Parts: sequence; structure tokens; C-alpha cells
Amino acid sequence: MGESRWCRLTEINDFNHDMNNKNGIKRSKVDLDIGMLSSHLWEAANILRGPVDAADFKTYIFPLLFFKRLSDVYDEEVAYALKVSNGDLEFACFPENHRFQIPENSHWSDIRAKSINIGHTLQSAMRAIEQANPETLHGIFGDAQWTNKERLSDALLKDLIEHFSLLDLGNEQCQADILGQAYEYLIKKFADLTNKKAGEFYTPRSVVTLMVRMLAPKAGETIYDPACGTGGMLLEALHYVKEHGGNENLMLGKLYGQEKNLTTSSIARMNLFLHGAEDFHIERGDTLRMPAFYSGDSLAVFDCVIANPPFSLEKWGDDVWINDPYGRNFEGLPPAKSADFAWVQHMVKSMAFKTGRMAVVLPHGVLFRMSKEGDIRRKLIEMDILDAVIGLGQNIFYGTGLAPCVLVFRDSKPANHRKKVLFIDASKEFKTGRAQNELLPEHVDSIHHWYEGYRNVEGICRVVTNDEIRENYYNLNIPRYVEPVTEEESMSIEQAIANLRTSLQEAYAAEDRLKELLKREGLTE
Repeated sequence: MGESRWCRLTEINDFNHDMNNKNGIKRSKVDLDIGMLSSHLWEAANILRGPVDAADFKTYIFPLLFFKRLSDVYDEEVAYALKVSNGDLEFACFPENHRFQIPENSHWSDIRAKSINIGHTLQSAMRAIEQANPETLHGIFGDAQWTNKERLSDALLKDLIEHFSLLDLGNEQCQADILGQAYEYLIKKFADLTNKKAGEFYTPRSVVTLMVRMLAPKAGETIYDPACGTGGMLLEALHYVKEHGGNENLMLGKLYGQEKNLTTSSIARMNLFLHGAEDFHIERGDTLRMPAFYSGDSLAVFDCVIANPPFSLEKWGDDVWINDPYGRNFEGLPPAKSADFAWVQHMVKSMAFKTGRMAVVLPHGVLFRMSKEGDIRRKLIEMDILDAVIGLGQNIFYGTGLAPCVLVFRDSKPANHRKKVLFIDASKEFKTGRAQNELLPEHVDSIHHWYEGYRNVEGICRVVTNDEIRENYYNLNIPRYVEPVTEEESMSIEQAIANLRTSLQEAYAAEDRLKELLKREGLTE
């Protein structure tokens, strides 16, 4: 085995050396920065333009990026093992020396050496890698149809493979934080391309940052996103812990997410791996019908629960919830035409005792819709777990111009928050954009400051008692509680007289024009 493996590695290294010389690349001299890598990844997407719809770019680009990363890191691990073992190839190939296993004929260079039936070879290699790493990489490459030559010709795939081959994505020249940032950049670019569909997998990062800051996760706490999309909220929570001096090792195994869409759930897993996350749990499945995380007969509970679920989802599984085995209909059965309060009740049920807190993005309708939703809202308020209602600006989310709201819940509210709810009108906190508005860091800082202060600020936020909410029939519509400040225009006496004179002159001129018109028509002498 040692000799055949050595021959294979020798062939791969020779092939890479020849191809890199041919393309004028000195890979050992290149240190990738975020700008260079982001630009290169975006050019990879441009290669697909035409044969592949923009909405499907992510289906192909992310698996290729991840495959290249795995192969380059594997090569680094081989080189390091050879160095420490004085060239012992058999030792270098031991599974223990590699985070992920790459079977024979499944390395990036094996694909690069092909000129025909590239899609078939690529698909076979990806499946082999998944099977060789069943605990971590099962199904991670998604279900892209690499063998469809009408969409992906050998020539196109060859161009794509060579384009990725221009960069070394190993750890030495492409650190996890740089690769992770470039990955996020690409997700954002794909979201920009497919605006209406992007809401299914992408939440603006500024909104995610705000929600995470309000929950303030600590090292060692569990984080759960029941509609995790591409994993952005889980990553931001991890980033928050690191930024605040938390021990990163205490977050191992603490990140949990579930996502219904196969491609999106695969992207989430790749996203976490590429950001350097070591141990996490991302499951594919329908959270409302079949939640993935439970303990015995009960739902699993977490310290921080955070989500941007699909707004007002129809046909969400109300038939299953009539007799939900996890008791998630504890405050009532939401209507079949909208799953908003199904998500809320699922998330409330997933909060840990005392330490549990949650933040969820929802459409404004949840604040005032009546009937079944009104009953659920009333019972949630009576539980005294709703901590804050925050209204955001319009057109800051993909796929909808509507202004969303963020609801913050706590299983155990601070003493000075009990029997109260903070209402924040942040609807004017955004930068106007041509296609989409943007919540900037300074806006996030302001909203977070208001939330932390938990006090009245004229025209912006107000602390309201549960009794007052009860008097308003449990309607949470923000304008009922926060009145905008009306600025009365003041003017000097001189300016008022000048305005009066101008108005009189305009009136006299209009009267003269009317007389002239009547005279011309013979209606007056």
C-alpha cells in the first residue's frame, strides 16, 4: 500500500507543479487575503452564468469550495506527517493524522487530471468522501446534478476546476477566519442575486448581530436555531463568545440547528466547518413536523434560542400539532394559514429553565392579528416571558419590503422587567438603499443601547405594564404604546409676515388671471 500511495502522491505533486507552472502560479508565495479570495470566488460563480440559473449558483460553488479545502488541508497534513516521521509515507496516511479522510481516487487532483466525464468523476469522489466520513460529512455535498452535461459540460467543469486550482486553500495560506469571511461574502452575493428567494436562507448580518447581542451568549451555553438557513446565527453567536473573551473550547458540541432544505442545510454545515467550528449539530428536517433534538419524550432545551423562520408559512403541519407529542401547542393551535405562532411556541418550549432566552424575527401581523393568534398572544403575555417588542425598518430583508419585528423572550425575566414589556420603535433606524435598505452598525448600537437601558425614551421606546397591554386587549402594535415625536415648525414674526405677503401676491395674481380668462371667453365685460 505504501508504494502505491507514494506513487499516487508523487503523481499528484508533479501534476500540480506542472499545472501551476503553466499558469504562472507560485502557490507557496501566496498569502490569501479576504479581498483576493472573495473576488476569486465570485469569478467562479461568473463561470456558471448562462448554463446555470443564478438561484442555483450556490448548489455548485459551495461544494467545490469545500472539496478543494478538504483536499488542500489533507495535503498539508500529509506533508506535516512526512516531516515529523522522517518521510514515513505509511505513517503519513494513517487516519489519525487527518481530520477528514480522502479515499483513493477522490482527491481534488484526481478530478483535475480528468478531461472527459468530469461530472461523473466529481460526483463519485464527493460521495466517496461522504462515505469515508459518515459521522461528520454524510450528505454534506448536497444533491447537485454534476453529471448533467446539458448544464455542466466537460469544458465548463474543466474551467471551473482550473479556476479553483489557482488558489491554495490549505490552512497555511488561507486561515479559517479568512475563508469563513469569504464564504459569508459569497452567501451575501448570492442573496443579492436572488432577492426574493434569498429570504429562505439568508438573514441580513446586522439583524443577526443585533439579536445575538441582546441574547449575549456565554461560553459553555447551548445555542439553537430551529430554522438555521446557512448557519449565520449560530456562527455569530460563536463569534460573540470569542469576542467577549469566552473559552472557545467550551463551545464544542454546543451549537444546534435544523434546516428543512437539503442544499441549505449542507451549506450551513460547510459554513461552520470552513469557519473552523470543531463540533456542532446541524440536522436536515422539518422542525415543526419532526424536531431533530429531544431528550426522552420531551424537546431538548437550550440556553439561547434564535431564529428567522419563514414568515406566515402555510401548510406547516397544523394537523400534526393537534396531538403534538412534545406539547408545543401549550397555548393553543395556530391557524393553518400561518405558522408564525407555531415557531414561537416551539422556541418557547425549547428554552432552558431559568437561563433560557430567545429572539425571533416575525412579520408585524403577529403583534395584532386576532382569533387563534390573539388567544395565543394573550396567554404568552400572561406567562410573563415576553421581554421586548422591537419594530425594524422596512425593506431591510430579502424577499419582502415589509417591516419585520423582533420579539425577545426570557424564561426568567430580571426583577425590574417583570410584568412589563419594552416596546422599541426602530423603524427609522436604517440607511436608504436603491434596491434595499440597510441596518448599519450604528443603528444596531442604538437599538441595543435602548434595549439594555430598558427605560422610556420619548418617541422611541417605552416600558409598558402587562396591565396596560391587557387593557388594549393584548394588542402589541407598537404605535399604540410609542408615539412619534412631532416637531412643530417655529418661525419668526418677520417670516410669518413675509409668507403672508407672498400668499396675498399669489392670490391677487390668480384673481387677475381668472378675470382675463373670463373676459376672453366673453363671460364678463
